[in-house]
Amino acid sequence: MKYDRTKLADLIVEKISSQKEQLQIQFLNSKNQIGYFFIDDLLPEFISNQIHEVFPKSDEMTLKKNLRERKFVSAQMNLYHPLIEEIIYAFQEKKVVDLIGEICEIDEVIPDEFLYAGGISMMGKNQFLNPHLDNSHDKDRNRWRILNLLFYVTPNWEESYGGNLELWPNGLKEKQITIHSKFNRLAVMATHNNSLHSVSPVVYDGYRRCVSNYYFSKTPMLETDTFHVTSFRGRPENRLSDFLLRTDTWLRMTIRKFFKKGIKENPHVYKKNK
Repeated sequence: MKYDRTKLADLIVEKISSQKEQLQIQFLNSKNQIGYFFIDDLLPEFISNQIHEVFPKSDEMTLKKNLRERKFVSAQMNLYHPLIEEIIYAFQEKKVVDLIGEICEIDEVIPDEFLYAGGISMMGKNQFLNPHLDNSHDKDRNRWRILNLLFYVTPNWEESYGGNLELWPNGLKEKQITIHSKFNRLAVMATHNNSLHSVSPVVYDGYRRCVSNYYFSKTPMLETDTFHVTSFRGRPENRLSDFLLRTDTWLRMTIRKFFKKGIKENPHVYKKNK
């Protein structure tokens, strides 16, 4: 049986609705710092296994390799098995968007059909994503980024393997909250001026695979939010990289004072005419 985005969205809504009250409590209890919730066994296991099986190989994706991050990414969904595009856009079906908005008590949640900085990602051994704040806006700087959805699809991925989501609600001087990138788990986190997060280095000889979506709004998550580029920091144990990354952020913010979208537009969007 083939599963399109509508059928997948129905399954997602059914699962989330069954735990709506608990998920809302989890998000609201953490909202004063970095609001988040996660839910396990999001889809029937055989479907999540299928998503894993048709996930593109590393040589079919773009490698981002610099001081900020090391990972494979892609937003050009028409290059891959149709199931990959269907699961991504299942999270953009109105019934899913509205339900997650209700849990997080956010009105007028807007999905991103262009997958700006979203899509799919994969991390192998020694790859990582340093602590950072996500870019505050969409690709045209018209809407505020408010929620980050991460759906993990690697079977038998142990927490000890690394590649886990880390939240730093009290900054880098305090211990982080680790959310295991467990198979068939959906993690949802708020994005705002204080939502510092990272992905721990992978220490296992394998790949952690993830389906990503961002939701936007006409208003920011916090009244105090201001525009910022994706702003990286070094991990607490690496002061040199922290200094270099903070300098890098300052330079890119300075450029944005003169060029609204930067000198070069971010290529990580779904170009649907291709």
